[in-house]
Amino acid sequence: MNKILSIRKLAPNVKEYVIEAPLVAKRCKPGQFVIVIVDEDGERVPFTIADYDRTLGTITILVQEVGYSTMRLGELTVGDSVYAFVGPLGNPTDLEQYDKVVLVGGGIGTAVIYPQAKRLKSIQKSADVIVGARTKELVMYEEEFLKNAENLYIVTDDGSYKEKGFVTDKLKALLDSGKKYDAVFAVGPMPMMRAVANLTREYGIKTIVSMNSIMVDGTGMCGGCRLTVGGETKYACVDGPEFDGHLVNFDEAMNRLTYYKEIEADHKCRLRG
Repeated sequence: MNKILSIRKLAPNVKEYVIEAPLVAKRCKPGQFVIVIVDEDGERVPFTIADYDRTLGTITILVQEVGYSTMRLGELTVGDSVYAFVGPLGNPTDLEQYDKVVLVGGGIGTAVIYPQAKRLKSIQKSADVIVGARTKELVMYEEEFLKNAENLYIVTDDGSYKEKGFVTDKLKALLDSGKKYDAVFAVGPMPMMRAVANLTREYGIKTIVSMNSIMVDGTGMCGGCRLTVGGETKYACVDGPEFDGHLVNFDEAMNRLTYYKEIEADHKCRLRG
């Protein structure tokens, strides 16, 4: 049993959980994830490791309450424990090979790029960071990024905070202004990652995307996170979760996201009574 040490609301339906997990904290790296089972009857749910503290033995995850299990998790309070907390899983982000990168996060995708930003700063390779959200209240981790990024750019779809536009608008503006990057790391909604990959293909910049949003059980056994990368079948949980964005078949992956919507909707209705 892993105890919840703190809960912080970051945005509507999004909470940050700091969970006691010393064995996971001892070994995890940016880009990896954990599997959480809320209670004895719960399902396995993958969550990206948003932060970790090896000294305190804690792992931080961001939870967006959109389905049955995340809503069950949302009912827990500080001091409660989750039934199982397994990790670290997945391949860590390979950051050391690049000298200058830009991290692009959309929505809860900030959970992935934040530990990447911290790691890059710790090895004196601070990254530029672009954070996108639909509106001001959905912008997360601004203060944290300000402490760890070389430059932080925030854009909102409706213009309610900072610059109006999409992350691709800001990325294109930076590239057109003469900014040089060895690689782009993009994490967020599937359409956003596809748009970033389409843009960077024109500039010939290596682009890495995280396909964690299609993972289910996190072991490769269920096949739910199967995708095509460069014409080959891969599994996001065991082969990734990060892949070359220019090789990912996004149309196929986006179709896979719709497979379980009816089941989740039914579970959500039963949870609400």
